[in-house]
Amino acid sequence: MDDYEPWRRFISTALQKQPTLQVIGEAVDGLEAVQKARQLQPDLILLDIGLPTLNGIEAARRIRELSPKSKILFLSENRSWDIVEEALRTGAGGYVVKSDAEGELLPAVNAVLGGKRFVSASLAGNDLIDPKDEQTADHNSGGVVPPLPPENVGIARHKAGFYSDDRFILDDLTQFIGAALKAGNSAIVVATKSRRDSLLLRLQEYGLDIGVAVEQGRYIALDAADALSTFMLDGMPDPVRFLKVLGNLIVTAAEAAKGEQARVAIFGEMCHLLWAQGDAEAAIQVEKLGNQLVKTYHVDILCGYSLSSVQGGMESDIFKRICAEHSAVYSR
Repeated sequence: MDDYEPWRRFISTALQKQPTLQVIGEAVDGLEAVQKARQLQPDLILLDIGLPTLNGIEAARRIRELSPKSKILFLSENRSWDIVEEALRTGAGGYVVKSDAEGELLPAVNAVLGGKRFVSASLAGNDLIDPKDEQTADHNSGGVVPPLPPENVGIARHKAGFYSDDRFILDDLTQFIGAALKAGNSAIVVATKSRRDSLLLRLQEYGLDIGVAVEQGRYIALDAADALSTFMLDGMPDPVRFLKVLGNLIVTAAEAAKGEQARVAIFGEMCHLLWAQGDAEAAIQVEKLGNQLVKTYHVDILCGYSLSSVQGGMESDIFKRICAEHSAVYSR
């Protein structure tokens, strides 16, 4: 739903190239968008913010009442975080900046249709409020480290970043880990040696004394392949080993964090390594276990994927299944 015809044509063409998607209607203003939504009851509605007669946010509110099963994805060049938050508070599943749409439209559509949150990577530095309630996972397996106490509970997220260039991974990783350490929280990085080495340089440029953070126990860096070897069994992750190994790390890192509400940020490339090696099913199972970590320990996890070294890329079924295991998905 957009008042600019060339843009509507671009979006419609991009969507109709996908065999699983069908465009069933278009609108040029907010009121027409509401009317079309009521008549057609589509699975997904794309909305601009600056629509004539009725802006996109108000249109979304009315659409939620008239077509409650329709999912909404905003496509707008407006980068004001107040506007983004207001748009998402309507119950919309995502927000894509128009200038990022070429690379992010299809991942956003897949994520929102799958019930996940998607926000453009160019907005990823802001902190979103996740409207979904988190439920504490019940683990009965022996050897699992107990969850952190209630005072450490906060809004936790399991995010995935898909990157066309390793420079973008490093940009987001530096922001993600740097912000956690500057806030007095702890960070765990499970990555390749080259990534860990590059990150150290970037974090120093970010103004952090990583040597001090390491001494304090607030920065823990592990090799991704070595970490996998601690819990993989017959080509698949062993849940008890995984939760014990990662749980111990999280509790250790949380105890070192400063402040009353200790948080732990985790960046991981283990799942990327598995997918790149052809073990996509194992990668998905590790992502599922990552969700248990988020619910049990209320950590923030960012999983990094380099699209240049995995099979099928964003067109594959594996990509869609991995997206489905995350609360937010970014693409750069």
